Amino acid sequence: MKEKRRKFTSAFKTKVVLEALKERTTLSELSQKYEVHPNIIGKWKTEFLENASLVFDKNNKKESTNTEHDELYKEIGKMNRRNY
Repeated sequence: MKEKRRKFTSAFKTKVVLEALKERTTLSELSQKYEVHPNIIGKWKTEFLENASLVFDKNNKKESTNTEHDELYKEIGKMNRRNY
């Protein structure tokens, strides 16, 4: 029987990546500590660093949040019209 793929939370990934960035321990040591393959930690680290600049991009975040809110309000409006 196949093993189920484990899903890791964003908080867990961030914790592991930040520890990896400190470079106090090797990826091999971290992989043993957290029971995650070193290649996975390396991928998380790469993804984290590639997207780090988005944290400081205020305009991008506001625009996507506003778009999401607008879509949700439209959906709520449609649902309200159906109920009346």
